[in-house]
Amino acid sequence: MSDQKTYKAPFLFLFLAFLVAGLLNIGLGSVSIPLGAMLKSLVGLHIENESWHYIIHSYRLPKAVTAIMVGGGLAVSGLLMQTLFRNPVAGPFVLGISSGASLGAALLLMGASLLSGYVSFSMANDVSLAVAASVGSFLVLLVIMLVANRVRDTMALLIIGLMFGSISAAIVSVLAYFSPAENLQRFIFWSYGSVGNLSWSQVGILSLVVFFGLVLSIFSIKGLNAFLLGENYAKSLGISLKKARYVIIIATGLLAGSVTAFAGPIAFVGLAVPHLTRQIFSTMEHRILLPAVFLYGAILMLLCDTLAQLPSSANVLPINAITSIVGAPVVIWLLTKKRKMIF
Repeated sequence: MSDQKTYKAPFLFLFLAFLVAGLLNIGLGSVSIPLGAMLKSLVGLHIENESWHYIIHSYRLPKAVTAIMVGGGLAVSGLLMQTLFRNPVAGPFVLGISSGASLGAALLLMGASLLSGYVSFSMANDVSLAVAASVGSFLVLLVIMLVANRVRDTMALLIIGLMFGSISAAIVSVLAYFSPAENLQRFIFWSYGSVGNLSWSQVGILSLVVFFGLVLSIFSIKGLNAFLLGENYAKSLGISLKKARYVIIIATGLLAGSVTAFAGPIAFVGLAVPHLTRQIFSTMEHRILLPAVFLYGAILMLLCDTLAQLPSSANVLPINAITSIVGAPVVIWLLTKKRKMIF
């Protein structure tokens, strides 16, 4: 492996880009806030315009922290899945965990109309929506863990995960077909993804779950590096494949499931950011890739959310559309320039 000292400059650049992206995200929006006033407010100093202070601390700062957790969490979960399955098109959604979260949200938002005598649509507030999505992702994760205990072939596990995703999507389609327009519209808006609707308490829960997922990912570094060289090589190093798979799947479930539950099913980030990181850092060492992927994912999500807010405008674009429009051309250009996918 390459000497880690050679990565000081790229990591310094990433950290500076992270700070700039964060300041842009907090400073720009429907109300533009001067840099000086924003920095004073962030460090706790008094500023004359109290409305700026309220906007920063009650709306934009939790939104920025959410964007960091969402972007970093999805990027790391995508890296875990691509390494586990040794598949460049694998992402955080391949195990059906995010589909389970979508199914949980759909059951609450659209299933209420089928059970109108028992379930009130008023139950579908932001907190109950996050709980329903979390339960859905947890149940799918539990089933995947049971399947992983019986299936030794990693590729078979990938196919089974995709089938769970298809089943969840089919149930959502049936619910959508019978759902009233109002319920269907709310589910569609949820599926667009958003990082701007969370309170500080919800941000704290999301951050805590993402933190645990990252800790498990760090403990999986040795297994991840071994998986790249094949399962036989991993066995020769004395690594328990079953235990390593469990830890990686649980980490992915915590990261992708919590992000989908609180921010909706946000596409592209988990699939593309690991490829971007590998191309730029030219390494497969996960001690380097994990922190780099988290930072890249956070930066991308902060920038995409800044664009979605349409600075100096009250309109907000769907974050899903922005992540794909901004990110996909970058990946195409980078892969065309390199002419080789590192994996």
